[in-house]
Amino acid sequence: MTQLSPTLELAKDLISRRSVTPEDAGCQELMISRLEALGFKIERLPFEEVTNFWARRGDSGPVFCFAGHTDVVPSGPEAHWDHPPFEPVIEEGYLCGRGAADMKGSLAAFVTAVERFIEHHPDHEGSIALLITSDEEGPFVNGTTRVIDHLEARNEKIDWCIVGEPSSTNKLGDIIKNGRRGSLSGSLKVRGIQGHVAYPHLVRNPIHEAAPALAELAATTWDEGNDFFPPTSFQISNINAGTGATNVVPGEVDVAFNFRFSTEVTADELKIRVRDILDKHNLEWDIDWILSGNPFLTAAGDLVDASREAIQAIMGYETELSTSGGTSDGRFIAPTGAQVVELGPCNATIHKINERVRAQDLDDLSSLYENILARLLVAKA
Repeated sequence: MTQLSPTLELAKDLISRRSVTPEDAGCQELMISRLEALGFKIERLPFEEVTNFWARRGDSGPVFCFAGHTDVVPSGPEAHWDHPPFEPVIEEGYLCGRGAADMKGSLAAFVTAVERFIEHHPDHEGSIALLITSDEEGPFVNGTTRVIDHLEARNEKIDWCIVGEPSSTNKLGDIIKNGRRGSLSGSLKVRGIQGHVAYPHLVRNPIHEAAPALAELAATTWDEGNDFFPPTSFQISNINAGTGATNVVPGEVDVAFNFRFSTEVTADELKIRVRDILDKHNLEWDIDWILSGNPFLTAAGDLVDASREAIQAIMGYETELSTSGGTSDGRFIAPTGAQVVELGPCNATIHKINERVRAQDLDDLSSLYENILARLLVAKA
């Protein structure tokens, strides 16, 4: 049997633990045992049902942090997988299992990169830290955001942060995320008057009344984007109304929608513009808003430069900066003043049946992380 690399061995061990959000299933203790052996001071920070830890080696700045999550999404029907999702296998050069790409492969690469870096540079400058949660795939209430609040309360700052989310598209390191769009969701209720479909003069159909307003919302140009962000988008994800009977006009309609917004507009501005459109159509309405995160951007600086240089040195090609995709826990870290990028494996199979990642990519990812550490925490001669 071929001997696996330390990164792949650790990744397999992590994947074998059924840590469906918000469960951690012992993943963090496995990581902690490796970090304690390197001299990291560990703070276990459980909040409600969520497991978190903050690990730091060093007492001075600058602070370089790896951030990630041990929780995974549910596997879906296990019978549809080629192999059981929590029994990882390497097949035809791919590591297969739930979390291989999102993001237990990155967690393993964090640990092994740090192990090698400290072996070569035991007296490195500044501090190395890890911020790990089991609440990234869930409600994100008691995870990274709570740990950041804990650190901020004692004025402990992160200078540079790599989030191990699967940022790559076609090959490892072809894209790094240097920011993310904001996410604002709304649950709209439009009220009418319920009644018999045969007596339209006695009812007010909220579906009919809401439709022109929804069409206007969908057709509105919210902004033009900028050099780093695409234009803000509005998407309706659910519309629900009716009693199930075909002869009853419903009394209300519920509409769920989401904005992915750029730095050209604020969440408050979007709320006002939505309100004005709904009022223009004389609707009886109310909305519950959820702001999942504001947009953030690390346009330039030491971390972006070090990441680009490492990818060129290790992989032999240039990377592209991007702010596309969903949100990540970087949205909680960037507002503290940290430079934040996301660098991880290819994202083609994340959350899918038969999630997988090229095994070699995880070894290369570990080398990238080590190279970035060296560029930032080793004194230049």
